[in-house]
Amino acid sequence: MDKTDDRKYPQIKEITDAERVGMVKEIFSTITGKYDFLNRFLSLRRDVAWRNFAAKKMRFFQTNRYLDVACGTGDLSVAAALKNPQISVTGIDFVPEMVAAAAGKVQKKNLSGRIDILPGDALQLPFEDNRFDVTGIAFGIRNIPDRGRALSEMLRVTVPGGQVMVLEMTFVQNRFFRLIYYAYLHFLLPAFAKLFSKNPAAYHYLADSIMNFPSPDQFVNILEDAGMVDVEKHSLTFGIAWLHIGRKANGEKV
Repeated sequence: MDKTDDRKYPQIKEITDAERVGMVKEIFSTITGKYDFLNRFLSLRRDVAWRNFAAKKMRFFQTNRYLDVACGTGDLSVAAALKNPQISVTGIDFVPEMVAAAAGKVQKKNLSGRIDILPGDALQLPFEDNRFDVTGIAFGIRNIPDRGRALSEMLRVTVPGGQVMVLEMTFVQNRFFRLIYYAYLHFLLPAFAKLFSKNPAAYHYLADSIMNFPSPDQFVNILEDAGMVDVEKHSLTFGIAWLHIGRKANGEKV
């Protein structure tokens, strides 16, 4: 087991956007080795089902290209490629350790010919306009302070009529589950993380970021403000996670 450290992170509301970006980069550079294991363990493998659900909702009709923004270790990139064998996938992330982990995973799964993993910033996507049928982000928008800019960039590189997908965790709305989920986020999750992660403080940040994320209805408004139309939302596992799908206007519905 990795030796843990005693680092702590400030509350999201106490820091600037620039400080938060630096903190997020440090956090994800330190938890890469146990990232997949803890995702599966702490979600009871529901994270796999959530990504598969998102991959099934993708509609490819023009370029047969998918962009995975803030791809982490590449799980949604892989799910998209496996569910849609006709497509090519590009995954980008701004944390070098995550880029390396995702590239290694793609190679192990023999998907190197279909998935490219690149370094990249969600706020300045290194692609021309109207390149991808579907642009998505899984469990990443929560960590981006300037969400409007990131969503506008995702919309820019999506073809007219294409989809922008956001898979994200939020604080459950159901009154019965709220207390249970609060206890899980603030007590059980950090306790388990302390057993397995060398940086358990990262999971205190995770709880804080979930608690401070907009409600599903509020996030619909954020997507519409970014220019998306026909926005739909799907509740997953009692509302622990939500999939939002917006469409880029000026094209046929897909």
